[in-house]
Amino acid sequence: MLNQISNPNETPIDSIRSDFALARIDEMTAGDDARMEQIAGVKNALSQKLAELAETIRFYDAGDKAKALEIVLSDRGKAAMDHIRASLDAIRRDGGATLQARYVRTDQVESWLRIGSFAALLAIFLLGVYTIRESRRRFREVFLAQDELHRKNIALTSEIRTREKAESQIRQMQKMEAVGQLTGGIAHDFNNMLAIIISAMNLAQRKLARGEHDILKFVEAATDAATRAANLTARLLAFSRQQPLAPQVVDANRLLTGMSDLLRRALGETIRIETVLAGGLWKTHADPSQVENAILNLAVNARDAMGDGGKLTIETANSHLDDNYASSHTEVAAGQYVMIAVTDTGTGMSPEIMAKAFEPFFTTKGVNKGTGLGLSQVFGFVKQSGGHVKIYSEPGEGTTVRIYMPRFFGAEGAASPDGPAETAARPATETILVVEDDERVRVSTTDAVRELGYTVIHAGSGEEALRKLGENPAIALIFTDIVMPAMNGRKLAEEATARMPGLKVIFTTGFTRNAVVHNGVLDHDVHFLAKPFTIDQLAAKLRDVLDREK
Repeated sequence: MLNQISNPNETPIDSIRSDFALARIDEMTAGDDARMEQIAGVKNALSQKLAELAETIRFYDAGDKAKALEIVLSDRGKAAMDHIRASLDAIRRDGGATLQARYVRTDQVESWLRIGSFAALLAIFLLGVYTIRESRRRFREVFLAQDELHRKNIALTSEIRTREKAESQIRQMQKMEAVGQLTGGIAHDFNNMLAIIISAMNLAQRKLARGEHDILKFVEAATDAATRAANLTARLLAFSRQQPLAPQVVDANRLLTGMSDLLRRALGETIRIETVLAGGLWKTHADPSQVENAILNLAVNARDAMGDGGKLTIETANSHLDDNYASSHTEVAAGQYVMIAVTDTGTGMSPEIMAKAFEPFFTTKGVNKGTGLGLSQVFGFVKQSGGHVKIYSEPGEGTTVRIYMPRFFGAEGAASPDGPAETAARPATETILVVEDDERVRVSTTDAVRELGYTVIHAGSGEEALRKLGENPAIALIFTDIVMPAMNGRKLAEEATARMPGLKVIFTTGFTRNAVVHNGVLDHDVHFLAKPFTIDQLAAKLRDVLDREK
Protein backbone atom coordinates (compact mmCIF):
# COMPACT_ATOMS: atom_id res chain seq x y z
CA MET A 1 0.00 0.00 0.00
CA LEU A 2 2.79 2.38 0.86
CA ASN A 3 4.59 1.55 -2.35
CA GLN A 4 1.51 2.35 -4.37
CA ILE A 5 0.97 5.73 -2.74
CA SER A 6 4.57 6.84 -2.67
CA ASN A 7 5.44 6.14 -6.35
CA PRO A 8 7.63 9.07 -7.24
CA ASN A 9 6.85 8.93 -11.02
CA GLU A 10 3.13 9.51 -10.56
CA THR A 11 3.17 12.42 -8.15
CA PRO A 12 3.65 15.33 -10.69
CA ILE A 13 0.86 14.13 -13.00
CA ASP A 14 -1.50 13.72 -10.11
CA SER A 15 -0.58 17.19 -8.95
CA ILE A 16 -1.27 18.70 -12.39
CA ARG A 17 -4.59 16.90 -12.66
CA SER A 18 -5.66 17.99 -9.20
CA ASP A 19 -4.66 21.57 -9.94
CA PHE A 20 -6.66 21.51 -13.21
CA ALA A 21 -9.67 19.98 -11.46
CA LEU A 22 -9.50 22.52 -8.67
CA ALA A 23 -9.24 25.36 -11.21
CA ARG A 24 -12.24 23.95 -13.08
CA ILE A 25 -14.18 23.74 -9.78
CA ASP A 26 -13.29 27.39 -8.98
CA GLU A 27 -14.48 28.43 -12.43
CA MET A 28 -17.79 26.60 -12.05
CA THR A 29 -18.52 27.91 -8.53
CA ALA A 30 -17.54 31.54 -9.16
CA GLY A 31 -20.13 33.88 -7.71
CA ASP A 32 -21.54 31.32 -5.20
CA ASP A 33 -20.09 32.31 -1.78
CA ALA A 34 -21.38 29.26 0.16
CA ARG A 35 -20.08 26.84 -2.42
CA MET A 36 -16.76 28.63 -2.65
CA GLU A 37 -16.39 28.26 1.14
CA GLN A 38 -17.01 24.49 0.89
CA ILE A 39 -14.48 24.24 -1.96
CA ALA A 40 -11.96 26.14 0.17
CA GLY A 41 -12.40 23.47 2.94
CA VAL A 42 -11.86 20.73 0.36
CA LYS A 43 -8.76 22.48 -0.89
CA ASN A 44 -7.41 22.81 2.65
CA ALA A 45 -8.03 19.10 3.45
CA LEU A 46 -6.52 18.16 0.14
CA SER A 47 -3.44 20.24 0.89
CA GLN A 48 -3.09 18.45 4.25
CA LYS A 49 -3.42 15.05 2.55
CA LEU A 50 -0.85 16.02 -0.07
CA ALA A 51 1.51 17.26 2.64
CA GLU A 52 1.16 13.92 4.46
CA LEU A 53 1.89 12.04 1.24
CA ALA A 54 4.87 14.19 0.50
CA GLU A 55 6.27 13.66 3.99
CA THR A 56 5.71 9.89 3.75
CA ILE A 57 7.49 9.79 0.41
CA ARG A 58 10.41 11.81 1.77
CA PHE A 59 10.93 9.39 4.67
CA TYR A 60 10.60 6.45 2.33
CA ASP A 61 13.12 7.88 -0.08
CA ALA A 62 15.47 8.56 2.89
CA GLY A 63 15.32 4.83 3.82
CA ASP A 64 13.29 5.38 6.97
CA LYS A 65 10.49 3.04 6.09
CA ALA A 66 9.36 2.70 9.71
CA LYS A 67 8.76 6.41 10.01
CA ALA A 68 6.97 6.46 6.67
CA LEU A 69 4.78 3.58 7.75
CA GLU A 70 4.01 5.34 10.98
CA ILE A 71 2.73 8.37 9.11
CA VAL A 72 0.62 6.22 6.83
CA LEU A 73 -0.88 4.35 9.75
CA SER A 74 -1.69 7.52 11.62
CA ASP A 75 -5.20 9.05 11.40
CA ARG A 76 -4.04 12.41 10.06
CA GLY A 77 -4.42 11.44 6.40
CA LYS A 78 -7.67 9.61 7.06
CA ALA A 79 -9.13 12.63 8.80
CA ALA A 80 -8.29 14.80 5.79
CA MET A 81 -9.86 12.30 3.42
CA ASP A 82 -12.91 11.98 5.58
CA HIS A 83 -13.27 15.76 5.59
CA ILE A 84 -12.92 15.78 1.78
CA ARG A 85 -15.52 13.06 1.43
CA ALA A 86 -17.88 14.83 3.82
CA SER A 87 -17.42 18.13 1.96
CA LEU A 88 -17.97 16.48 -1.43
CA ASP A 89 -21.09 14.76 -0.13
CA ALA A 90 -22.33 18.09 1.18
CA ILE A 91 -21.57 19.72 -2.16
CA ARG A 92 -23.30 16.85 -3.96
CA ARG A 93 -26.38 17.21 -1.76
CA ASP A 94 -26.44 20.99 -2.20
CA GLY A 95 -26.03 20.56 -5.96
CA GLY A 96 -28.87 18.07 -6.04
CA ALA A 97 -31.06 20.43 -4.05
CA THR A 98 -30.10 23.28 -6.40
CA LEU A 99 -30.75 21.11 -9.41
CA GLN A 100 -34.09 20.07 -7.97
CA ALA A 101 -34.95 23.69 -7.34
CA ARG A 102 -34.01 24.40 -10.91
CA TYR A 103 -36.23 21.55 -12.06
CA VAL A 104 -39.07 22.99 -10.02
CA ARG A 105 -38.38 26.44 -11.44
CA THR A 106 -38.21 24.99 -14.93
CA ASP A 107 -41.56 23.31 -14.39
CA GLN A 108 -42.99 26.59 -13.19
CA VAL A 109 -41.57 28.40 -16.19
CA GLU A 110 -42.95 25.72 -18.47
CA SER A 111 -46.34 26.09 -16.77
CA TRP A 112 -46.19 29.82 -17.22
CA LEU A 113 -45.15 29.35 -20.86
CA ARG A 114 -48.14 27.07 -21.40
CA ILE A 115 -50.38 29.61 -19.77
CA GLY A 116 -48.76 32.41 -21.81
CA SER A 117 -49.08 30.41 -25.04
CA PHE A 118 -52.71 29.74 -24.32
CA ALA A 119 -53.24 33.39 -23.50
CA ALA A 120 -51.44 34.38 -26.73
CA LEU A 121 -53.56 31.96 -28.75
CA LEU A 122 -56.64 33.31 -27.05
CA ALA A 123 -55.53 36.86 -27.82
CA ILE A 124 -54.84 35.91 -31.43
CA PHE A 125 -58.27 34.31 -31.64
CA LEU A 126 -59.93 37.35 -30.12
CA LEU A 127 -57.93 39.60 -32.42
CA GLY A 128 -59.02 37.50 -35.40
CA VAL A 129 -62.63 37.74 -34.30
CA TYR A 130 -62.27 41.50 -33.85
CA THR A 131 -60.56 41.82 -37.23
CA ILE A 132 -63.31 39.86 -38.94
CA ARG A 133 -66.00 41.94 -37.27
CA GLU A 134 -64.14 45.16 -38.10
CA SER A 135 -63.64 44.03 -41.71
CA ARG A 136 -67.33 43.25 -42.00
CA ARG A 137 -68.19 46.62 -40.53
CA ARG A 138 -65.86 48.41 -42.89
CA PHE A 139 -67.12 46.36 -45.82
CA ARG A 140 -70.65 47.44 -44.91
CA GLU A 141 -69.44 51.03 -44.70
CA VAL A 142 -67.73 50.72 -48.10
CA PHE A 143 -70.84 49.13 -49.56
CA LEU A 144 -73.02 51.88 -48.13
CA ALA A 145 -70.53 54.51 -49.36
CA GLN A 146 -70.55 52.97 -52.84
CA ASP A 147 -74.31 52.88 -52.81
CA GLU A 148 -74.39 56.50 -51.69
CA LEU A 149 -71.84 57.39 -54.36
CA HIS A 150 -73.94 55.61 -56.97
CA ARG A 151 -77.01 57.57 -55.88
CA LYS A 152 -75.03 60.79 -55.97
CA ASN A 153 -73.69 59.92 -59.41
CA ILE A 154 -77.23 59.38 -60.60
CA ALA A 155 -78.24 62.69 -59.07
CA LEU A 156 -75.18 64.39 -60.58
CA THR A 157 -75.92 62.89 -64.00
CA SER A 158 -79.46 64.13 -63.73
CA GLU A 159 -78.21 67.56 -62.72
CA ILE A 160 -75.73 67.57 -65.61
CA ARG A 161 -78.51 66.70 -68.03
CA THR A 162 -80.66 69.40 -66.54
CA ARG A 163 -77.84 71.92 -66.86
CA GLU A 164 -77.05 70.79 -70.40
CA LYS A 165 -80.70 71.19 -71.27
CA ALA A 166 -80.73 74.62 -69.66
CA GLU A 167 -77.48 75.57 -71.43
CA SER A 168 -78.91 74.28 -74.70
CA GLN A 169 -81.97 76.43 -74.14
CA ILE A 170 -79.75 79.39 -73.31
CA ARG A 171 -77.67 78.79 -76.45
CA GLN A 172 -80.86 78.52 -78.45
CA MET A 173 -82.06 81.77 -76.90
CA GLN A 174 -78.73 83.37 -77.74
CA LYS A 175 -78.97 82.07 -81.28
CA MET A 176 -82.48 83.40 -81.57
CA GLU A 177 -81.29 86.69 -80.11
CA ALA A 178 -78.47 86.79 -82.66
CA VAL A 179 -80.88 85.87 -85.45
CA GLY A 180 -83.27 88.51 -84.17
CA GLN A 181 -80.49 91.09 -84.11
CA LEU A 182 -79.41 90.01 -87.60
CA THR A 183 -82.91 90.01 -89.10
CA GLY A 184 -83.73 93.24 -87.30
CA GLY A 185 -80.65 94.90 -88.74
CA ILE A 186 -81.38 93.53 -92.21
CA ALA A 187 -85.01 94.59 -92.02
CA HIS A 188 -84.04 98.06 -90.80
CA ASP A 189 -81.47 98.66 -93.54
CA PHE A 190 -83.53 97.10 -96.32
CA ASN A 191 -86.66 99.00 -95.27
CA ASN A 192 -84.69 102.25 -95.47
CA MET A 193 -83.37 101.34 -98.93
CA LEU A 194 -86.73 100.11 -100.16
CA ALA A 195 -88.37 103.25 -98.85
CA ILE A 196 -85.98 105.31 -100.99
CA ILE A 197 -86.53 103.13 -104.05
CA ILE A 198 -90.34 103.05 -103.74
CA SER A 199 -90.56 106.73 -103.01
CA ALA A 200 -88.25 107.62 -105.92
CA MET A 201 -90.12 105.36 -108.36
CA ASN A 202 -93.52 106.72 -107.27
CA LEU A 203 -92.36 110.29 -107.70
CA ALA A 204 -90.86 109.44 -111.09
CA GLN A 205 -94.13 107.81 -112.18
CA ARG A 206 -96.16 110.85 -111.11
CA LYS A 207 -93.86 113.24 -112.96
CA LEU A 208 -93.92 111.11 -116.11
CA ALA A 209 -97.73 110.95 -115.89
CA ARG A 210 -97.79 114.77 -115.84
CA GLY A 211 -95.44 114.88 -118.82
CA GLU A 212 -92.48 116.02 -116.75
CA HIS A 213 -89.09 114.47 -117.44
CA ASP A 214 -86.87 115.86 -114.68
CA ILE A 215 -86.73 112.50 -112.88
CA LEU A 216 -82.98 111.96 -112.98
CA LYS A 217 -82.49 112.62 -109.28
CA PHE A 218 -85.18 110.07 -108.39
CA VAL A 219 -83.60 107.44 -110.64
CA GLU A 220 -80.20 108.16 -109.12
CA ALA A 221 -81.62 107.88 -105.58
CA ALA A 222 -83.28 104.58 -106.39
CA THR A 223 -80.11 103.27 -108.06
CA ASP A 224 -77.99 104.30 -105.07
CA ALA A 225 -80.39 102.59 -102.62
CA ALA A 226 -80.44 99.43 -104.73
CA THR A 227 -76.63 99.43 -104.89
CA ARG A 228 -76.44 99.77 -101.13
CA ALA A 229 -78.88 96.88 -100.77
CA ALA A 230 -76.69 94.77 -103.08
CA ASN A 231 -73.59 95.66 -101.03
CA LEU A 232 -75.45 94.75 -97.86
CA THR A 233 -76.34 91.37 -99.32
CA ALA A 234 -72.72 90.80 -100.35
CA ARG A 235 -71.56 91.61 -96.82
CA LEU A 236 -74.09 89.23 -95.33
CA LEU A 237 -72.90 86.49 -97.69
CA ALA A 238 -69.32 87.24 -96.65
CA PHE A 239 -70.25 86.96 -92.98
CA SER A 240 -72.06 83.65 -93.58
CA ARG A 241 -69.02 82.40 -95.55
CA GLN A 242 -71.13 81.80 -98.65
CA GLN A 243 -69.80 84.41 -101.04
CA PRO A 244 -68.26 82.96 -104.21
CA LEU A 245 -64.49 83.43 -104.10
CA ALA A 246 -62.02 83.42 -106.97
CA PRO A 247 -58.73 82.74 -105.17
CA GLN A 248 -55.36 83.45 -106.74
CA VAL A 249 -51.75 83.39 -105.59
CA VAL A 250 -51.40 86.68 -103.73
CA ASP A 251 -48.27 88.63 -102.80
CA ALA A 252 -49.53 90.65 -99.83
CA ASN A 253 -46.65 93.15 -100.07
CA ARG A 254 -47.44 93.92 -103.70
CA LEU A 255 -51.16 94.11 -102.95
CA LEU A 256 -50.63 96.61 -100.12
CA THR A 257 -48.32 98.70 -102.28
CA GLY A 258 -51.01 98.88 -104.94
CA MET A 259 -53.59 99.96 -102.34
CA SER A 260 -51.62 102.96 -101.07
CA ASP A 261 -53.51 105.57 -103.12
CA LEU A 262 -56.88 103.99 -102.30
CA LEU A 263 -56.10 104.01 -98.57
CA ARG A 264 -54.99 107.64 -98.61
CA ARG A 265 -58.19 108.70 -100.34
CA ALA A 266 -60.34 106.65 -97.93
CA LEU A 267 -58.62 107.81 -94.73
CA GLY A 268 -58.01 111.46 -95.53
CA GLU A 269 -55.07 113.71 -94.85
CA THR A 270 -55.38 113.70 -91.04
CA ILE A 271 -54.38 110.04 -90.76
CA ARG A 272 -50.72 109.12 -91.14
CA ILE A 273 -50.21 105.79 -92.87
CA GLU A 274 -47.15 103.65 -92.32
CA THR A 275 -46.50 100.29 -93.95
CA VAL A 276 -43.98 97.77 -92.61
CA LEU A 277 -43.48 95.10 -95.26
CA ALA A 278 -41.57 91.93 -94.37
CA GLY A 279 -38.75 90.75 -96.59
CA GLY A 280 -39.11 87.27 -98.07
CA LEU A 281 -42.85 87.24 -97.39
CA TRP A 282 -44.60 83.99 -98.23
CA LYS A 283 -47.41 83.86 -100.78
CA THR A 284 -51.01 83.08 -99.89
CA HIS A 285 -53.95 81.76 -101.91
CA ALA A 286 -56.98 84.02 -101.62
CA ASP A 287 -59.38 86.23 -103.52
CA PRO A 288 -57.32 89.42 -103.97
CA SER A 289 -60.37 91.68 -104.23
CA GLN A 290 -61.71 90.34 -100.94
CA VAL A 291 -58.31 90.78 -99.28
CA GLU A 292 -58.37 94.42 -100.41
CA ASN A 293 -61.92 94.84 -99.10
CA ALA A 294 -60.91 93.35 -95.73
CA ILE A 295 -57.92 95.70 -95.37
CA LEU A 296 -60.04 98.66 -96.47
CA ASN A 297 -62.76 97.78 -93.95
CA LEU A 298 -60.20 97.58 -91.14
CA ALA A 299 -58.63 100.87 -92.22
CA VAL A 300 -61.99 102.66 -92.27
CA ASN A 301 -62.86 101.28 -88.82
CA ALA A 302 -59.46 102.47 -87.57
CA ARG A 303 -60.07 105.94 -89.05
CA ASP A 304 -63.41 106.21 -87.25
CA ALA A 305 -61.79 105.10 -83.98
CA MET A 306 -59.04 107.74 -84.25
CA GLY A 307 -61.38 110.68 -84.85
CA ASP A 308 -59.60 113.84 -85.95
CA GLY A 309 -56.20 112.30 -86.47
CA GLY A 310 -53.82 109.49 -85.68
CA LYS A 311 -51.50 106.89 -87.14
CA LEU A 312 -52.42 103.76 -89.02
CA THR A 313 -49.77 101.03 -89.35
CA ILE A 314 -50.15 98.15 -91.79
CA GLU A 315 -47.65 95.36 -91.29
CA THR A 316 -46.92 92.05 -92.99
CA ALA A 317 -44.94 89.11 -91.62
CA ASN A 318 -44.44 85.39 -91.89
CA SER A 319 -46.07 83.71 -88.92
CA HIS A 320 -46.34 80.23 -87.45
CA LEU A 321 -49.31 79.32 -85.27
CA ASP A 322 -48.26 76.36 -83.13
CA ASP A 323 -50.31 73.59 -81.56
CA ASN A 324 -50.66 75.43 -78.25
CA TYR A 325 -52.17 78.46 -79.99
CA ALA A 326 -54.42 76.28 -82.15
CA SER A 327 -55.69 74.34 -79.11
CA SER A 328 -56.82 77.57 -77.43
CA HIS A 329 -58.50 79.04 -80.54
CA THR A 330 -61.35 77.26 -82.25
CA GLU A 331 -61.29 76.72 -86.03
CA VAL A 332 -57.53 77.36 -86.17
CA ALA A 333 -55.22 74.79 -87.73
CA ALA A 334 -51.59 74.86 -86.65
CA GLY A 335 -49.23 75.79 -89.46
CA GLN A 336 -47.61 78.62 -91.42
CA TYR A 337 -49.54 81.78 -92.24
CA VAL A 338 -49.08 85.14 -93.91
CA MET A 339 -49.95 87.77 -91.32
CA ILE A 340 -51.41 91.19 -92.18
CA ALA A 341 -51.82 93.48 -89.15
CA VAL A 342 -53.70 96.80 -89.08
CA THR A 343 -52.91 98.91 -86.01
CA ASP A 344 -54.43 102.26 -85.03
CA THR A 345 -53.89 104.78 -82.24
CA GLY A 346 -57.59 105.16 -81.55
CA THR A 347 -59.77 104.76 -78.50
CA GLY A 348 -59.41 101.00 -78.26
CA MET A 349 -61.98 98.47 -77.13
CA SER A 350 -62.93 96.86 -73.85
CA PRO A 351 -63.02 93.03 -73.54
CA GLU A 352 -66.83 93.14 -73.65
CA ILE A 353 -66.81 95.03 -76.95
CA MET A 354 -64.09 92.79 -78.43
CA ALA A 355 -66.25 89.74 -77.67
CA LYS A 356 -69.01 91.18 -79.88
CA ALA A 357 -66.90 92.95 -82.47
CA PHE A 358 -67.44 90.34 -85.20
CA GLU A 359 -71.20 90.06 -84.69
CA PRO A 360 -73.24 91.44 -87.61
CA PHE A 361 -74.90 94.82 -87.06
CA PHE A 362 -73.00 95.32 -83.82
CA THR A 363 -71.43 98.76 -83.77
CA THR A 364 -70.28 101.33 -81.23
CA LYS A 365 -70.57 104.14 -83.75
CA GLY A 366 -73.32 106.70 -83.70
CA VAL A 367 -76.46 106.65 -85.78
CA ASN A 368 -75.75 106.57 -89.53
CA LYS A 369 -72.03 106.16 -88.81
CA GLY A 370 -71.80 102.50 -89.78
CA THR A 371 -73.76 99.34 -90.51
CA GLY A 372 -71.88 97.09 -88.11
CA LEU A 373 -71.04 94.70 -90.96
CA GLY A 374 -67.41 95.67 -91.67
CA LEU A 375 -65.70 93.40 -89.16
CA SER A 376 -68.25 90.62 -89.64
CA GLN A 377 -67.50 90.69 -93.37
CA VAL A 378 -63.76 90.48 -92.67
CA PHE A 379 -64.35 87.62 -90.24
CA GLY A 380 -66.49 85.66 -92.69
CA PHE A 381 -64.08 86.10 -95.61
CA VAL A 382 -61.01 85.11 -93.58
CA LYS A 383 -62.71 82.02 -92.15
CA GLN A 384 -64.04 81.01 -95.56
CA SER A 385 -60.47 81.27 -96.88
CA GLY A 386 -59.17 78.94 -94.15
CA GLY A 387 -57.52 81.75 -92.18
CA HIS A 388 -57.77 83.29 -88.74
CA VAL A 389 -58.43 86.80 -87.44
CA LYS A 390 -57.56 88.11 -83.97
CA ILE A 391 -58.17 91.43 -82.21
CA TYR A 392 -55.77 92.93 -79.64
CA SER A 393 -57.01 96.08 -77.96
CA GLU A 394 -57.15 98.05 -74.71
CA PRO A 395 -59.22 101.14 -73.93
CA GLY A 396 -57.18 104.23 -74.70
CA GLU A 397 -54.29 102.21 -76.18
CA GLY A 398 -55.53 101.60 -79.72
CA THR A 399 -56.39 98.40 -81.57
CA THR A 400 -54.54 95.83 -83.66
CA VAL A 401 -56.40 93.43 -85.93
CA ARG A 402 -54.30 90.58 -87.30
CA ILE A 403 -55.35 88.56 -90.31
CA TYR A 404 -53.66 85.19 -90.79
CA MET A 405 -53.98 83.73 -94.31
CA PRO A 406 -52.67 80.20 -94.98
CA ARG A 407 -49.29 80.02 -96.68
CA PHE A 408 -49.39 78.87 -100.31
CA PHE A 409 -46.99 76.01 -101.12
CA GLY A 410 -47.91 75.23 -104.72
CA ALA A 411 -46.48 76.53 -107.97
CA GLU A 412 -47.57 80.02 -108.99
CA GLY A 413 -49.89 80.04 -111.99
CA ALA A 414 -50.53 82.78 -114.44
CA ALA A 415 -52.49 85.61 -112.86
CA SER A 416 -55.90 86.45 -114.26
CA PRO A 417 -56.26 89.74 -116.10
CA ASP A 418 -56.90 92.61 -113.75
CA GLY A 419 -59.79 93.92 -115.79
CA PRO A 420 -61.22 94.56 -119.21
CA ALA A 421 -60.23 98.23 -119.39
CA GLU A 422 -58.52 97.83 -122.75
CA THR A 423 -61.35 95.83 -124.33
CA ALA A 424 -64.41 97.59 -122.89
CA ALA A 425 -64.59 100.03 -125.82
CA ARG A 426 -64.71 97.34 -128.49
CA PRO A 427 -67.95 97.17 -130.49
CA ALA A 428 -70.53 94.61 -129.42
CA THR A 429 -71.27 92.50 -132.49
CA GLU A 430 -71.79 89.06 -130.98
CA THR A 431 -75.02 87.18 -130.34
CA ILE A 432 -75.81 86.40 -126.69
CA LEU A 433 -78.24 83.72 -125.45
CA VAL A 434 -79.81 84.78 -122.10
CA VAL A 435 -81.27 81.88 -120.09
CA GLU A 436 -83.37 82.75 -117.02
CA ASP A 437 -86.44 80.99 -115.59
CA ASP A 438 -87.76 84.13 -113.81
CA GLU A 439 -89.58 86.15 -116.45
CA ARG A 440 -89.04 89.58 -114.88
CA VAL A 441 -85.32 88.98 -114.39
CA ARG A 442 -85.08 87.56 -117.93
CA VAL A 443 -86.73 90.63 -119.42
CA SER A 444 -84.54 93.09 -117.51
CA THR A 445 -81.36 91.14 -118.30
CA THR A 446 -82.28 90.87 -121.98
CA ASP A 447 -82.91 94.62 -122.15
CA ALA A 448 -79.59 95.32 -120.44
CA VAL A 449 -77.62 93.10 -122.87
CA ARG A 450 -79.46 94.60 -125.85
CA GLU A 451 -78.69 98.08 -124.48
CA LEU A 452 -75.00 97.18 -124.67
CA GLY A 453 -75.38 96.58 -128.44
CA TYR A 454 -75.43 92.80 -128.55
CA THR A 455 -77.91 90.68 -130.47
CA VAL A 456 -79.98 88.91 -127.82
CA ILE A 457 -81.88 85.62 -127.86
CA HIS A 458 -83.60 84.58 -124.64
CA ALA A 459 -84.93 81.33 -123.20
CA GLY A 460 -86.86 80.41 -120.05
CA SER A 461 -85.39 76.93 -119.49
CA GLY A 462 -82.46 74.70 -120.33
CA GLU A 463 -84.40 72.66 -122.86
CA GLU A 464 -85.56 75.78 -124.67
CA ALA A 465 -82.03 77.15 -124.64
CA LEU A 466 -80.63 74.00 -126.29
CA ARG A 467 -83.34 74.17 -128.96
CA LYS A 468 -82.60 77.81 -129.75
CA LEU A 469 -78.88 77.09 -129.72
CA GLY A 470 -79.43 74.53 -132.45
CA GLU A 471 -81.49 77.04 -134.44
CA ASN A 472 -78.91 79.84 -134.12
CA PRO A 473 -75.32 78.63 -134.63
CA ALA A 474 -74.08 82.25 -134.52
CA ILE A 475 -74.52 82.38 -130.73
CA ALA A 476 -71.12 83.21 -129.20
CA LEU A 477 -71.97 83.17 -125.49
CA ILE A 478 -74.60 81.83 -123.11
CA PHE A 479 -75.45 84.01 -120.11
CA THR A 480 -77.36 81.59 -117.88
CA ASP A 481 -78.83 81.43 -114.43
CA ILE A 482 -77.64 78.42 -112.41
CA VAL A 483 -80.66 77.55 -110.26
CA MET A 484 -83.39 76.44 -112.69
CA PRO A 485 -85.89 73.56 -112.60
CA ALA A 486 -85.37 70.37 -114.64
CA MET A 487 -81.98 71.36 -116.08
CA ASN A 488 -79.71 73.67 -114.10
CA GLY A 489 -77.21 76.05 -115.62
CA ARG A 490 -74.22 73.74 -115.17
CA LYS A 491 -75.89 70.85 -117.02
CA LEU A 492 -77.00 73.26 -119.75
CA ALA A 493 -73.43 74.53 -120.15
CA GLU A 494 -72.00 71.00 -120.35
CA GLU A 495 -74.53 69.97 -122.99
CA ALA A 496 -74.14 73.21 -124.97
CA THR A 497 -70.32 73.16 -125.02
CA ALA A 498 -70.41 69.50 -126.06
CA ARG A 499 -72.45 70.53 -129.10
CA MET A 500 -70.47 73.74 -129.76
CA PRO A 501 -66.92 73.42 -128.35
CA GLY A 502 -66.04 77.09 -128.91
CA LEU A 503 -69.06 78.41 -127.01
CA LYS A 504 -68.41 80.76 -124.06
CA VAL A 505 -70.50 80.58 -120.86
CA ILE A 506 -71.11 83.04 -118.04
CA PHE A 507 -73.00 81.86 -114.96
CA THR A 508 -75.08 84.11 -112.75
CA THR A 509 -77.04 83.53 -109.55
CA GLY A 510 -77.93 85.11 -106.26
CA PHE A 511 -77.63 81.79 -104.42
CA THR A 512 -74.04 80.75 -103.81
CA ARG A 513 -74.57 77.08 -102.91
CA ASN A 514 -74.87 75.78 -106.42
CA ALA A 515 -73.21 73.73 -109.12
CA VAL A 516 -70.27 76.06 -109.87
CA VAL A 517 -69.30 77.05 -106.31
CA HIS A 518 -67.88 74.41 -103.96
CA ASN A 519 -66.65 75.20 -100.44
CA GLY A 520 -67.20 78.86 -101.30
CA VAL A 521 -64.72 78.76 -104.21
CA LEU A 522 -65.56 79.01 -107.90
CA ASP A 523 -64.73 75.94 -109.95
CA HIS A 524 -61.72 76.16 -112.23
CA ASP A 525 -62.24 78.09 -115.53
CA VAL A 526 -65.74 79.17 -114.49
CA HIS A 527 -66.88 82.71 -115.38
CA PHE A 528 -69.33 84.06 -112.85
CA LEU A 529 -71.27 87.28 -112.29
CA ALA A 530 -73.19 87.49 -109.03
CA LYS A 531 -76.68 88.95 -108.86
CA PRO A 532 -77.53 91.76 -108.62
CA PHE A 533 -75.18 93.43 -111.10
CA THR A 534 -75.03 96.79 -112.82
CA ILE A 535 -74.96 97.32 -116.57
CA ASP A 536 -71.32 98.40 -116.31
CA GLN A 537 -70.43 95.16 -114.50
CA LEU A 538 -72.35 93.16 -117.08
CA ALA A 539 -70.61 94.94 -119.95
CA ALA A 540 -67.16 94.37 -118.43
CA LYS A 541 -67.79 90.67 -117.76
CA LEU A 542 -69.26 90.00 -121.25
CA ARG A 543 -66.41 91.77 -123.01
CA ASP A 544 -63.78 90.08 -120.80
CA VAL A 545 -65.08 86.55 -121.48
CA LEU A 546 -65.74 87.12 -125.21
CA ASP A 547 -62.21 88.42 -125.75
CA ARG A 548 -60.49 85.53 -123.93
CA GLU A 549 -58.73 82.87 -125.95
CA LYS A 550 -60.50 79.56 -125.66
